[in-house]
Amino acid sequence: MEARIARLESDVAHVRSDVVIIGADVRALSDKMDGLGARLDAKIDGVANRLDTKIENLGTRFDVKIDGFDANIDGLANRLDAKIDGVKDSIAAMQRWAIVLYIALSASTFGTMARAFGWL
Repeated sequence: MEARIARLESDVAHVRSDVVIIGADVRALSDKMDGLGARLDAKIDGVANRLDTKIENLGTRFDVKIDGFDANIDGLANRLDAKIDGVKDSIAAMQRWAIVLYIALSASTFGTMARAFGWL
């Protein structure tokens, strides 16, 4: 019985040493995981900062492009207004000519009628 107890104590001592080794391995693994977590956080922060910068630059570039489009649209609107005003002026000039021609046509018609009926 004494031999069995000695053997059990020996086995318990081996189990304790194995538990100590496992504990050391767990601590080392925990330290590695903490370091890995810190490095991962740093990389994520770096990527997030770069992404924020790129998004801000993209927003600035879009603002510049949109301002350019606004300027182009304003220029197009001004050119279109000028063309429309030119067409209006042309139509007004044609109306004047049409009125003069209608008056001339009426006068010639009345003149022909007056000559035909002997009024003149």
